[in-house]
Amino acid sequence: MMGAVVGDELPGRTLIGCNNIIGHHAVVGIKCQDMKYKAGSECFLQIGDNNELREYTSIHRSSLPNERTIIGDNNLIMGSCHIAHDCKVGNNNIFANNTLLAGHVIVEDFTHTAGATVIHQFCHIGSFSFIGGGSVVSQDVPKYTMVSGERAELRGLNLEGLRRRGFSVMEVKSLRAAYRKIFMPADGNFQSIEDRLTELQKDEKLSQVPAVCFLVQSIRDSFEEERRGICKFRSWAGS
Repeated sequence: MMGAVVGDELPGRTLIGCNNIIGHHAVVGIKCQDMKYKAGSECFLQIGDNNELREYTSIHRSSLPNERTIIGDNNLIMGSCHIAHDCKVGNNNIFANNTLLAGHVIVEDFTHTAGATVIHQFCHIGSFSFIGGGSVVSQDVPKYTMVSGERAELRGLNLEGLRRRGFSVMEVKSLRAAYRKIFMPADGNFQSIEDRLTELQKDEKLSQVPAVCFLVQSIRDSFEEERRGICKFRSWAGS
């Protein structure tokens, strides 16, 4: 439409799928803001279908020729959001105004950020999670959880989001029980997070619920080498 500028002199490509809406003054597919980018290197951005990118949004291409920034399908990215180089954003996410993703952030599916959220580079944001407004996220957010705070901490499960997405009463109850076992042990024991996860996996009932298994795996993955660990929970922030 009027005012759009398509094409630049950067090597590489920006691929945009079907039925996307790109708002006024948005900048999509420009060179990344990364010191390791070398002038003349190919860089890539891939955007799927049915996304709405609102006014003043900026999405940057990858920093290296063998990488790419990826936006999936059916995402609502509100005004003045920024998605930096090499981010991987899944499907059906909602980023409220002024959500800022640093480089190499991975966002899974059906996540929701409130306004003015800042996410540190290399963090992973699990599916069906919620990030409260004004939060600074410097570690991973496990699936199904809710975090908030100037240095974001776990605040419980994203119960409203789970209900809206059709999780059954049984699934929600199982996730709540699993969350308590991991982060709110009744006996006040000081087991490591790994011990609590192992104990949960031995629970005959909870270990048979797929959502609980996904939660456990999401947490385990965050403690792998080169990952950032998960956002702290008050009762074990010092452990």
